[in-house]
Amino acid sequence: MAAGLKTIIALSFVLAIGFLLVILSSALFHSYLTLLVVATYVVAPLPNWICGRCANPDDFMESAGSAVVDFGKFCTGFLVVMGVALPALLAHCGLIQVPAMAMSIIGGLLIYGTIISFTMFFQEDQEF
Repeated sequence: MAAGLKTIIALSFVLAIGFLLVILSSALFHSYLTLLVVATYVVAPLPNWICGRCANPDDFMESAGSAVVDFGKFCTGFLVVMGVALPALLAHCGLIQVPAMAMSIIGGLLIYGTIISFTMFFQEDQEF
């Protein structure tokens, strides 16, 4: 599947909307704690990428390197859940308002979805 210019433009547009929602959630409600969501979603794919590189893809036994890959998936899942749960926790504690929480969660999910889509569309196929 080849990704073209239209794919890049569409994904960039969605990424810009996600960042806009997160920035507006912090600027409109005068609480900049919601910007932490951007950090969690930007860092979220890193454990999966690092652990995927550490696993030996040339090994014929898949069970040998699966623990490292599983740990990377666990850390990525933890960061994604934290990106959703952090605004909910901040809203529950009264540090941010509920509309700021909703805007932050939606914007964060758009950011993370765009990052995952970029990696899926522009992933290089490995040939033997």
